[in-house]
Amino acid sequence: MENNLKVLICDDSVLIRKKLRASLEKCKVKEILEAENGAVAVELVKQHQPNLVFMDIVMPDKDGLEALEEIKNIDTSIRVVMASSAGTQGHLKKALELGAFDFIQKPVTLESVTSIVEKVLTEAKEENIHV
Repeated sequence: MENNLKVLICDDSVLIRKKLRASLEKCKVKEILEAENGAVAVELVKQHQPNLVFMDIVMPDKDGLEALEEIKNIDTSIRVVMASSAGTQGHLKKALELGAFDFIQKPVTLESVTSIVEKVLTEAKEENIHV
């Protein structure tokens, strides 16, 4: 699954970021960026224009829903996947209304990350977008 994806992981937990990074490396993702909160994530999106963002919902400073909204205002083509252990229906509904690409429950598994990466690559190919 060799690809040129640029992925941003945004989670306030270092352990979650490490686990996601390991899964993304197994998916042969070209470039992986990390942010510890939504404010940092928005700045990294402005600087690096990732193709895909894994975004925690509950974080200090700026939560995932606020960051999602800002990211979609910067670039609507960035696919943002919301990840949360506190995945309530309200969060899911709000995330989808704001333009989230998908939603996964924590703990995140290699299978769920692989599925998301494959989905992004398939859609990009279908839309003739180079990633």
